[in-house]
Amino acid sequence: MALISLDQTINIAMSVKDRHATARWYETMLGFETLYHADDAGWSELQTNTAGVTIGLGEHTEPVPGNCVPVFGIADLDAARQKLEQANVKFDGETDVVEGMVKTATFYDPDGNALMLAQDLTGGA
Repeated sequence: MALISLDQTINIAMSVKDRHATARWYETMLGFETLYHADDAGWSELQTNTAGVTIGLGEHTEPVPGNCVPVFGIADLDAARQKLEQANVKFDGETDVVEGMVKTATFYDPDGNALMLAQDLTGGA
């Protein structure tokens, strides 16, 4: 049995220079649909052709190619983080909160690969 219970969503987060241009590329080349641009947060999200899987585009001045972080949806991030920390899972700093949008926490597998938990705060999902 798993230590925590993830929901059935995954977001693949990537760093890009221009979220709007990159979103258009994914729409044109792969047929993805832009769900929204959160310009204040520097974030855009696209629906892939796979149910429950979205692409997140975080805007950075100098993105590092290959920087990709799987983001797993979870109903109660705080409870999950507490359980993982009790199991000696390393987290990268404090939990980040964008009020009314999302709560996120980055953690690492045994090989140092970054993973993230995300709790939807919009009240929609």
